[in-house]
Amino acid sequence: MAEDEKKEAEEGGGGKKKLIIIIAGVVILLLIIGGAAFFFLKPAPEVVEEIDPGLDVPVPEITHSTDIGPMIEIAEFIVNIISEEGRHYVKASLTLELDKEEVIEETNKRMPQIRDAILLLVGNKTFEELHDLQGKKQLKAELVTKINSFLQGGRVKAIYFTDFVVQ
Repeated sequence: MAEDEKKEAEEGGGGKKKLIIIIAGVVILLLIIGGAAFFFLKPAPEVVEEIDPGLDVPVPEITHSTDIGPMIEIAEFIVNIISEEGRHYVKASLTLELDKEEVIEETNKRMPQIRDAILLLVGNKTFEELHDLQGKKQLKAELVTKINSFLQGGRVKAIYFTDFVVQ
């Protein structure tokens, strides 16, 4: 009879071990499922995009009216631009559309000032800024504003790039 009690104790002890292992396995499985659910169901972090300050610059729209003002061509110029990757430059020529005929004489007299302003503004741009459409529109707006600050008898209505190469 002592042997029977010993066998029952061994069998009962083995059963308890099996029960503990099964419970531990279930607990681990629940932890893994809970962790996976937390990982996959948590909300994605909000991505804060940096807003380019150049997008807020007002860009004058191209006038679609039939009233075209007098035009003055500015000869081709070549300017080195800012670049971290190497040497880049802009080769461009442009045409100014003025609001009235009387401004042509003043514009011709101030042509050295106008060319200087163009060279300085273009030279302070980066390759990345001038490579896309928005950068070119922003440059046009800045040029119109700067040139109009020189003129006293009229103003520049629009600027048209007749040649523009960025390399």
